[in-house]
Parts: sequence; structure tokens; C-alpha cells
Amino acid sequence: DWCPPGGASGSPFSDYLLIQNVNLEKSENLLRHRTEDFSSSKALVVRRGAPFRVTLQLEGRPLNPRTDSLRIKVLLGNLYVLIPVTFSKKVSSSPWKAYIDPSGQNLQSPSIFICPPASASVGHYRFQLRVFTRNSWKTCAFGRFILLCNPWCREDTVYIPFEDQREEYVQNDSGLLFMGTPVNPVSRPWSFDQYEPGVLEACLKLLQVSPQHQNNRRMDYLYRNNPVYLSRVVSAMINSEDDQGVLKGNWSGDFKQGVHPSTWTGSGDILTQWAESAYTPVKYGQCWVFAAVMCTVMRALGIPCRVVTNFNSAHDTNGNLVIEEYYTETGQKLKRSKDSIWNFHVWVECWMARRDLGPGMDGWQVLDPTPQERSRGVFCCGPAPVKAIKDQRYDLFYDIPFVYAEVNADVHSVVVSSDGRVLSYNKDTERVGSLICTKAVSHSQHQNITRDYKHIRSPTSTLTSRSSTMSEDSTSGRGPMGGVAVFLFLDKGPVAGEPVRFSVKVINRQSVSKVIKMHLNAQAKEYNHSPSDTFWEAHHVIQMAPMEAKVFHQQILPAHYEDVVGDDLVNLAVVLEDVASKERVLASEEFNIASPQLTIEIADKDVIVPNKEQTAMVTFTNPFSHPVSGVLTVAGAGLIQGKIHFR
Repeated sequence: DWCPPGGASGSPFSDYLLIQNVNLEKSENLLRHRTEDFSSSKALVVRRGAPFRVTLQLEGRPLNPRTDSLRIKVLLGNLYVLIPVTFSKKVSSSPWKAYIDPSGQNLQSPSIFICPPASASVGHYRFQLRVFTRNSWKTCAFGRFILLCNPWCREDTVYIPFEDQREEYVQNDSGLLFMGTPVNPVSRPWSFDQYEPGVLEACLKLLQVSPQHQNNRRMDYLYRNNPVYLSRVVSAMINSEDDQGVLKGNWSGDFKQGVHPSTWTGSGDILTQWAESAYTPVKYGQCWVFAAVMCTVMRALGIPCRVVTNFNSAHDTNGNLVIEEYYTETGQKLKRSKDSIWNFHVWVECWMARRDLGPGMDGWQVLDPTPQERSRGVFCCGPAPVKAIKDQRYDLFYDIPFVYAEVNADVHSVVVSSDGRVLSYNKDTERVGSLICTKAVSHSQHQNITRDYKHIRSPTSTLTSRSSTMSEDSTSGRGPMGGVAVFLFLDKGPVAGEPVRFSVKVINRQSVSKVIKMHLNAQAKEYNHSPSDTFWEAHHVIQMAPMEAKVFHQQILPAHYEDVVGDDLVNLAVVLEDVASKERVLASEEFNIASPQLTIEIADKDVIVPNKEQTAMVTFTNPFSHPVSGVLTVAGAGLIQGKIHFR
């Protein structure tokens, strides 16, 4: 039932009417739908729940509202809907609506408003517009548009009610990813690149390549109206474990077949490389890369999204909500348990209504594209309502117990002898999920959202007092060593090139003197692994008078730690050994040594003019005792095509 553009059939020449072309009014529609930044896309990009205007250029006579009728056929794949075009805004029986602009007087080039419902499916649409005359004259024209979710529309399930949040979580194409440790979070700039050429098309291609689409195209198109469904598809497609997904994960340390995950600075290169390589997974990603690329896809599709970092994130492999850690008598951490604590783990939250779960579960939902565990047979995670995680609603969808363990598991620290005997044991209920944060709206700093996920026991507790409280609780009242407490404090956030200064406070709470051996041990570790070999250690024998407290100041010099600056972290532990009773007590801290920063100064930044060349000064100071060399890479979304490299 198709006719060629401008095709006509069987009518007298006096009734001659032809659609010469259809103007998609791109600039007006992009502005009206807040999609003007997608102007590089060849297709018109609009949002559901809001009308967009197309203008017909007619040849022959003008349109006659009394005798002519118009109909639009809108197609998504093989699904279609027929929409009668009305000559007023009156309610149509169809969810899709179309009407002639009532204010338009020029019926030689009439404007038609097409209104997709707020529940329409996301995707790349075609449409066919037909005019029927009284004498069976028929003329038609064609067009295409991309339809996205609409967080500005109250009827859309992704509606978010604050304009500053829509600007941050949908429109902002750059942001910060937080890494490091809770006592010293480090921000990594990231370019989400959702408006860069080819990125939106790659995001839509991701839906087409998904197993859900390949297995049942009709049902996939129908379900794409639901952000719950869309987010699960995207979560699975960002990793390549079950499909032709975007990124291959690698935590082995061997990146010869691709690039080190820390090399990436934005999502655009990753998504376009994937699309241009016939959907070959890009090598390599780790958690923050997976999350940042997912954030790009969700923002491009119109779903509010933010990147979230959970510091001291538990990976509880057996589901018992307990993470066991083992140390030697001298404070060296052992690789004994399948459970692990990642110093940080990065996922995303998407904003949506959860009509499948009933009232109270709308809002932010956790989604994790990093392949850790399968969800209903597929490597994806979520959407899990943040409210459901906080309230332990394990009966709801999806993956709430797994995320709950990531932010709430208990840590059992055990000191063992060389022959495997347990010498000391303590429990920490506050270390896991000690800080959960995201980029603040409109500001380049982190926003603490820990309270959204968990019930905080003490509103006044700080990270420093948490570790001391833990040590105090874990050592008091347990056998002969119950009268000795140990506390480990970093004097300040470690900075590359300066000694790492820390203090050990020892308290003898008993009314007898003690001789105590103090063992200090520092090991390098990657954020998601157990530590490697010891790179610094110190051993002391101390005398403690009855009821005495002493503070010992220690430092690790740059020459010892220079190899672990940057992405690596440090596990620092102190074990006290009572010489008389042979009992031990442990305190530990994990920290990062911040990389030296690049300083960027813009010349005359108050008088920057579009289309005029601008100068920037980039300064790097080498804090190390040895020479360094490398490549300075300059990239700017919307400013620079590709990247510029300086060796």
C-alpha cells in the first residue's frame, strides 16, 4: 500500500494536488524538544509526549479542509500506527495524534503537528504522509525521526521535576568520576560525548544488536516504551560477556591486546570504535569505564542518569553478607578469601517510575554494567530502587540483595599464625559502603548520597572516628588483650612527592606494664584485588606503663612508594603483639597517593569569543625523584575534532 513520493492516481487535472516535499523544520523542532545539541545527527531528534511540526510544500491547488483528508502512517520496524490528521487540536481516539496548525493560514504549505504519546517506544522511526482528495486523488511523502524519552514531560515515566537536575543528568555532556578511597576521593574528568557525531546512532544500534531485538524484534520494539526494560538491555550490552556488547573487561594487568582502561577520557571514542568495527568489543574497560559509557547511552536516550561511586564496595560471592580478610602476624594481608572489597566500585543510577513495583519505589535506580554476577541468566544488574536497598526489600526486582551486600556487608578481620591458627579476630560493621557519592548538580565536587542507601547509625561519625571506633570495639573486652587498643590515623591525605605521614596510637588499659611488639606493613594493591608483596615495613618493641597511652609518628618516604602512585592503592596495617600473652590486635587503613595534577589556565577567559582562537597554558610539575616522560592528550567535545597529542 505504498506509493512513490509525489505519486498520484486517477483524478481530473483540475483537482491536481502534489506534495512537493516535507520540511521537517529541524532547527525549530530541535529547540522545542531540547535536542538542539543533536544537530550533527542526520535525522530529526525529538522527544515523546511533545508535538513536533512538519510543513508540506504543495504543488497545484492548496489544501481544502472540507474535501481533503490526511493520514500519517508511523513505522518502527514492522510495527505501525495510522493517525488521522485533524483540523483542530481536538482529542483523537489514537494515542498518537496529528493536527493541522490551527494558526496557519497558508494552505498551500500547511504545517502539521505530530504528537507521539509519552509512552511511545524509543527508536528510529519512519513516517509516510498521505493526502486524499474528494476525487480519490492520492499523494504521499516520507520522513524519518528519532524518538527519545522526555524527562520534561509529566506523563513520561522518566519525568524528573527539577530543571537543574535535567540539565545535569540528561543534557550535561561532561562530568566527574570519583575514585581512590573514602578518606581521599580523587575525581577523574570524563567526557560523556552524547552529542558527538555518530554517538546517538551507536546508542540506538546497541538496542538493535541486543539479543532481545535479535530474538524477537516485535516484542523488543513494544517493550522499548519502558525505561525499566531499556535500562536492563543497556546494562547487559555495555559489557560483552553474553553478546556483541561494547566493552571487554580486563583486570589481569595485561592490556597488550587493547588499551589500559585508565587511557580512556570519554565515551565517544569507545562507542564509535564499537559501531565502526562491526560491533567488536572494545578492549578494555573496568568499572568506571563501563559505568561512564552506560551513562552516555542513557542520557542520549533521554533517561536521567548519574555515575555513582561506592567506596569499600563488597563483592559477596556466597551471599552471607560477610567479607573475611586474613593477615599474618606481622600485618601482611593474605589472599585467602573469594570474597573481596573493592576500594571503590562505580555504577550508575537512572531516574524512573517503577509502576511494576507499586508506590514508593520511583526515583533513582541502581544499574551496574560491570560483569560481576548474572541476573536472570545475563551479566547485568538492576534496575534496583535505591529506596528498596535501604529498606532491605529483597522481594522486589531487580538484584536488590546483591547491591545491598555491596554497601552493607560486615568485615571480619582475622590474624593467623604461620600454621593457620587464629590469633585475633574483629568485626567491622561500618567499613563497607562508608562513602557513596556522585557529582553534585552544577558543581565540580562530590555529593554524599550514603544516607540514600543505608541507615547511618551515628549522625556525627566521621571516616576517621569510624576507624578508631572500629578498633576500640574490636579490641575491648576480648581475652587478655582486651585492655589494649590500637588506632591508625593518616595525618593528612597523601600527596605524590611528599612522605606519607601517619600516627599509631596505642593505649594500655590495664593496670600492669606491657612489652609490646609493633609490626607495620604496607602493600600495593589494585582497587579490586588483594594486595601484592610488601613494599615497606617497620618493626618496633615498645614499653607501655599501666594505663598509658602513646602516639608513634611514622612516615613512608617517596622512594619507597613511587611505584604505587596513580591507579594503585596502599594497604597499611599495624599488628600489636603482647610479648607475655602472645595475643595480637590489628588496625588497618587503605589509601591512595594522589597523582600530580595538571593545571590548566585559560588566557583572558572573561573575554572568550566564539569562532576566535583561544590560548591555554597546561602546567605539569614532576614531584618524583626521577625523570618522567609521556604524552599530553588534548580533547574537547564540540571544540576539537579528534584529539591532539604532544609528546
